[in-house]
Amino acid sequence: MNSPIRPIRILGLDPGLRRTGWGVISCEGARLTHVAHGVIAPRDTLAFAERLRILFAEIEAVIEAHAPDEAAVEETFMNANAQSALKLGHARAMALVVPARAGLPVAEYAATVVKKAVVGTGGADKAQVGWMIARLLPTAGKTASDSADALAVAIAHAHARTARRVA
Repeated sequence: MNSPIRPIRILGLDPGLRRTGWGVISCEGARLTHVAHGVIAPRDTLAFAERLRILFAEIEAVIEAHAPDEAAVEETFMNANAQSALKLGHARAMALVVPARAGLPVAEYAATVVKKAVVGTGGADKAQVGWMIARLLPTAGKTASDSADALAVAIAHAHARTARRVA
């Protein structure tokens, strides 16, 4: 006799220094359910190190509040401005280190993979991703684009988990 599939909670993170989106979903077999989402937005006027500390502390708080089993982070695209790319890399480090420090396995996904998992094409724009998140997770309501992107990362991870299990 098969035992029921235990729901897995997945934290998706869309890192950014100004706005880091986060979303938590529950995955039970093929069924995905919205748990929570939000945006971490440290004030631009704060010192760089303080903004990173806030990202760290807020991601920790999300993990503590929603107890995810796994985390997934969107990879960043290359920016023509080296200084901006470096700062974004620091924010991305917070999105990778905090869940790993909490003992969660952390996966990374390219933006095109995330868009394809949610919309069906890797070239989808933010509006299309947001529209599909509203359809796939109706209890999420209207989400900011950063939160929608984070939920999309969590969905992409859920699909990848299912694909690995089937293979």
